Amino acid sequence: MNYLTLEEIKKHLNIDSEFTDDDAYIESLGDVAEEIVSRHLNSDLELIAYDNDDKLPAPIKQACLLLIGDFYQNRENNVFTSVTDLPHSYEYLLSMYRDYTNNNA
Repeated sequence: MNYLTLEEIKKHLNIDSEFTDDDAYIESLGDVAEEIVSRHLNSDLELIAYDNDDKLPAPIKQACLLLIGDFYQNRENNVFTSVTDLPHSYEYLLSMYRDYTNNNA
């Protein structure tokens, strides 16, 4: 993870800082979330951070945290009820940073 901290993620997930059993897993989810968001935006997060004093804008960090929360809570792909997408808030948070000039968008 380059832009999120384990402490930040654990706070978002309401996990006590003393519980360390899932730390490696949580960090891997942070890596995954940053990669997914980068691809969703069609832009390197480093470039976005560079333009913002080497920090990701809060909406992008929040989108990463939403993904991590979803992945942490739903570790398996099996669904016994209905399938739902992430809330529209994820799309909204990222829409203002997406690079639409890339033909692969």
